[in-house]
Parts: sequence; structure tokens; C-alpha cells
Amino acid sequence: MSLAFADRNIAAQPSIAACVRDVTQKELPQLVDAIDKGSLYPADFLRAIGAAGAFAGHTKADASVDLNPTIDAMSEVSEVCGATGFMTWCQDTLVWYIANTENDELKSALLAKTASGAQLGGTGLSNPMKSFFGIEKLKLKGKRVDGGYSVSGALPWVSNLGDDHMFGTIFEREDGEKVMFIADCANPNIDLLPCDPFLAMDGTGTYGIHFKDAFVPDSLVLAHAAMPFVKKIRAGFILLQAGMAVGVTRDCISIMERTKSSLGHVNKFLNMQQPEDFTQSLMTLDKEVRDLASMPYETSASFWRRVVQARLDAGDLTMAAAHATMLHTGARGYLMSNRAQRRMREAYFVGIVTPATKQLHKMLAEMND
Repeated sequence: MSLAFADRNIAAQPSIAACVRDVTQKELPQLVDAIDKGSLYPADFLRAIGAAGAFAGHTKADASVDLNPTIDAMSEVSEVCGATGFMTWCQDTLVWYIANTENDELKSALLAKTASGAQLGGTGLSNPMKSFFGIEKLKLKGKRVDGGYSVSGALPWVSNLGDDHMFGTIFEREDGEKVMFIADCANPNIDLLPCDPFLAMDGTGTYGIHFKDAFVPDSLVLAHAAMPFVKKIRAGFILLQAGMAVGVTRDCISIMERTKSSLGHVNKFLNMQQPEDFTQSLMTLDKEVRDLASMPYETSASFWRRVVQARLDAGDLTMAAAHATMLHTGARGYLMSNRAQRRMREAYFVGIVTPATKQLHKMLAEMND
């Protein structure tokens, strides 16, 4: 197991993770309750960890890129607050898209700003990713106009947004070609619509998005042919989510460990649900994710299968650890002031965020066909 996942020896961690951990431990704990209740979207905190390098570890779009520093930084945030870890992933994916575009004008204008956290935003690939695997139909449609495209349609949920934010998504042209682009929430023809309250994640800047003949200039097009671009960035998109899973799981283990002094005499009867069991599973996940994240541009079918399986394993581990944490804490875990119940809600989100557990199973099954 790496030190980033185990004994928390900061001197041995990548410098990005160390810096992000320092900011997180100082600033995030006092914000968690407000974020969880949906009364705060932590834009200032996101900018602070951006200044500490949280989003800048994966800006090189070449064979030398390693996603592990970014995943480690995200896990530091997620260990304190899973919702904020999710927002960190949203920002990281936006950086990942921009880093990989061949549109030099777009990259020059936005890569440094998004990587530093000066420009915040997210990802609108939930619907497109589902559409590629026959789960939903693509919801955005576009047509070519002078200097760009006119886009209409609606996305039900996009996160880490505000009136001055941006996000990456995909529309379908009249000829069937898919185009990936950056949507600017300041566009007057793009509306952000409040969502009904969630079980968790209300503080994540999540909105329904409505496009009504919104003009998207060529300067904001990531790829006029989206499918080859998606194939290039898909492994990174999925592997980065490991940061959420690792951070939440790590805190679940910590909570279980702390119950030993008062409840260890009875919790020992929870067979195969001890913190030591989850630590061993996390070590196994750590090794696999670190290997995969060191080569996100690998194109082999076997590599892609490993990515999908690792993402499935990460979600399953997080949900199992949160379930065990509730059993270990007992009735006190039901107190709204106890973070065990928050971890349970956040863990289920890891299981349903795109690609969700059921989609991952579908993807693996289709690989066997």
C-alpha cells in the first residue's frame, strides 16, 4: 500500500497531495455541514486547493502524464467531504478535456485558468456516456452556423456550476456526427435550473441545464469529431473517480478503528467487515489504480477492461465500507451529527455517478459478447 493511502506520512506523498491536504485540513472541516445541507457551494475552497495545485497534476497531454498526483489530491479532499471530492473530480475532468484538445486557441485561453482554479466548472458527460452504451438518447442537438454551432436541448444534472462557470459536453449534429465542446454558463441562451433536493450532494452546484439556440463558437469546440476524442480521454475520466472512492473509504476505515475502544468487544463478531479487511482491499485497489493511472492513454482492449473493472471495484468497496461503518457505529451512526451516516450517503453516490455500478456491469458484459 502506498503511503498516500496508508500511514499518511506527508513527507513521502507527492507534493501536490501534501499541499492540498494542508489546505483541506485547515479549511474544509468547518464547511462540511453546510455543504452537506446544501446551504454552501464551496467556491472559495475549490479555488484555494486549485492554487495549491489540486487540478494541475494532469495538464500534460502526452505519454508522460500520470494521473496519480491528481487522484491523491482528490482523495485528500474526499477523506474529509465526499461531496467536495466530487466537485474536485468535476474540475479535474474539465482540465482533462482542455489538456487533450487539439484546439490550441481553446487550450491557450482556458487550460491555465482551469488548472489553477481561477475558472471553475465541471463535466456534462453523464448523458453522452450513457448514450454511447445504449442507456439513454443524446439530449443535445446542434447545427452548423457561421463561426460555430447552434445548440438546443436539456441536460438533467450537471455539477460544479454557477453563472460564471464552464463545463464540457457533447451534442449531435444533423448528420449524426457528435461534437464535444465547452459550454459557458454566462451564455444568455444557456439557463441553469435548480434541482429538487437530493439525499446528499445539494452543495455541489448541481443544476438542470437548458440550451435554447445557444451559440457555441469554434473557439470553444474541444473536438469536431467527438468519438475519437472520447476514446482518448475516457480512461482518465473514469480513473480520476478513484480519488472519491479512496478518500471516503479511508475515512470509513478510520471511523471503524475509533469504535474499537467502546464497541470492539461486540463489533468483532461482524465477520469479514473489520477495518483490517477493508485496509487490505484498499491496498489491492491502490496497486491496480496506480498502475492504470500511470498510463491513461493505453489503447488495448485488456487495459480498458481493467479500467472498467477497477472503477467497479472502487464503487463496491466504498459502499461496502460505508455499510460496515454504520454497523460498527450502531445507533450513534444515525445521529445527524455523526459522519457515519454522511459517509453512507456519499458512498452510494460513488456507486451511482456515471458510469454507475449497473452501467459498469453492462459494459463488462458487452466486452464478453
